[in-house]
Amino acid sequence: RLGAWASHQSEVIPDRTTLEQTVADLRKKFADGNVPLPPFWGGFRLRPSVMEFWQGRENRLHDRIRYTQKDDLWVIERLAP
Repeated sequence: RLGAWASHQSEVIPDRTTLEQTVADLRKKFADGNVPLPPFWGGFRLRPSVMEFWQGRENRLHDRIRYTQKDDLWVIERLAP
């Protein structure tokens, strides 16, 4: 959360030292450990039940690995290209 407060994504900053100093200042500001979400923060929580990873290879013999959630376990399967 400190990173969200310290860094407005894709904004130009002078150098890394400035970013690190901003984080240090925020650590002092939120010294009690309660760091609220910034008002400009947004996000999504994804809970996938199936994921597939694809890695292209020569001759169309691509690697495809599928992860499928079954109960509390993930089943891993290799798929034909």
